[in-house]
Amino acid sequence: MKKTINAQMLRSMILSGAKLLEINRVNVDALNVFPVPDGDTGTNMSLTFQSAVKELYSSKASTVAGVADSTSKGALRGARGNSGVILSQVLRGFCNTIKGSEEIDVKTFALGLMAGAEIAYSAVSKPKEGTMLTVARMVAEHAVSIKGKIKDFETFFQ
Repeated sequence: MKKTINAQMLRSMILSGAKLLEINRVNVDALNVFPVPDGDTGTNMSLTFQSAVKELYSSKASTVAGVADSTSKGALRGARGNSGVILSQVLRGFCNTIKGSEEIDVKTFALGLMAGAEIAYSAVSKPKEGTMLTVARMVAEHAVSIKGKIKDFETFFQ
């Protein structure tokens, strides 16, 4: 049972997440109904994540701090649309929290999720519930509520 995530694993997780988002982009686009049903949330999130991946590949980062910095900077530079900007802020909060660790444990991961949700909420002048902000907050709240009870990532991610 894996109790920590190192830089190589974090890098792999980010690359896999970006790929899964691209694969499911159309499905996420179909969920987009607020503030207008323009159907571009998945596309904008995917383009933002691809910018983070491009920065990650360019940097060849080999530490958690390096992977976190590259991911955060790339997402911010390439943020597209409202959903991309919100995603970049979620990543910024998460990455700022984890970058102080050589290896990330469940507690740090959960706190990173919470920081990401909080920064994303603060970046939106009039946050609306029922949006990706709500998803980020609810995931973070659940993660924080179980962080003291679960020590391995296999169980934590379930």
